[in-house]
Amino acid sequence: MASYHAPQDWNHTVDWLSAPLHGRLRGRLPALLWGVLFAGGRRVVAAWIRAAGLSHDFQNCYFLLQSVGRRWREVGMRLLVLVLVKVLRDHERVLLAIDDSPTKRYGPQVQGAGIHHDPTPGPTGSAFCYGHVWVTLAVVVRHRLWGAIGLPIYSWLYVRAQDVRKLPKSCHWVFQTKLEQAADLVLRAAKILQHHGKTVWCVADGAYAKRPFVRPLLKAGVTLVGRLRKDAALRDLPPVETTRRRGRKRKYGLNRLSLAKRAAHRHGWVETTVAVYGRKAVKRIKTFLATHATFGGAIRVVIVEEPTGPQFFYCTEGTASAREIIECFADRSAIEQVFHDVKEVWGSGQQQLRNLWANIAAWHVNLWLYTLTELWAWDREARELVHREDSPWDRSDRRPSHADRRKALQAHCLQHEFSRPTSPQPLPRKIRTLLQRLLRIAV
Repeated sequence: MASYHAPQDWNHTVDWLSAPLHGRLRGRLPALLWGVLFAGGRRVVAAWIRAAGLSHDFQNCYFLLQSVGRRWREVGMRLLVLVLVKVLRDHERVLLAIDDSPTKRYGPQVQGAGIHHDPTPGPTGSAFCYGHVWVTLAVVVRHRLWGAIGLPIYSWLYVRAQDVRKLPKSCHWVFQTKLEQAADLVLRAAKILQHHGKTVWCVADGAYAKRPFVRPLLKAGVTLVGRLRKDAALRDLPPVETTRRRGRKRKYGLNRLSLAKRAAHRHGWVETTVAVYGRKAVKRIKTFLATHATFGGAIRVVIVEEPTGPQFFYCTEGTASAREIIECFADRSAIEQVFHDVKEVWGSGQQQLRNLWANIAAWHVNLWLYTLTELWAWDREARELVHREDSPWDRSDRRPSHADRRKALQAHCLQHEFSRPTSPQPLPRKIRTLLQRLLRIAV
């Protein structure tokens, strides 16, 4: 099919996102995104181009990817504004999640690729993999029916210092650590969200609890939530000074605090009800204020008793409740689900590209289509997104997966394509029924 007639709302959204691109390439992005949506098999860029009906113009499609890779910040900011308007309008507090994930590649000529730690070794058990690492930021929003959902916005490609020298000088690539890249992503998003009057919280794993990430965000007014090591160098609160003395006031207390000893003590535990991972649970917790040099002052510490052992969390907002901190960290699993779905459903990492900017564009295109699909399905009921009668062995109360939402979007677009008026007379009922059956088979 050489030309498509997408729904009007889809066209408006894609036109809004493609505005930062050059005028000669901007018009090809909607068709290419359509091809990404309908591509099957191995999701190489050639499959995108074939599904979009752009085989006669394939060279300009690759030029388009390089342009998108250089403009990922501008397009990502527009997507954030779109998320802000559609799902965050009534939210006073916005939760951002930051994490990194690798995509495996093969071949020495892939720009930006290197040897990185592999968090999911697989059957081989190898601790390292060759490929790209993406430091990704996602907005985490709780859906009224389906719990926490991550909406990825954009990513930084992490290139090791020894691999930067292999890049062409025309890339003008400057080395940054993962912590610096993560802080830059959060600051870019927080600037827009705070401009619209939102309070910004950011949740990250314990690996990001370091000064290059923490200090810039605290200075910008972002509240951080994360995990603490059990041997974290905590101190109590500074003593109250009754008499004036020369010099600045104390930031940290005089006594060291041991999280392991506090978790082992039998007294001081209280029970609280929290909503985590889509259900309510009763947790035994301890909470107190402490000081830490990494955060430059006081933080709220929460100890949670789990069957596998105690878990330790922190929040830079001292007035936050233990329930808020536990639920906030539990919602961090949404970005892990994003990494799983963007690789399994959209085929991220399968694109056979060597150019640095084309690789950046391919990863971002998959992220943006993930978010656009979630936004399209946000206000729709489950019966509109998945047909449980086709799978009577499945649970009727299970929330539609992202793959279900993608298939529903495909069916919606195809239905719009086939139902376009080609004659003044409406189609017969039998033809309409046949089209509905074909759509169910196609997706």
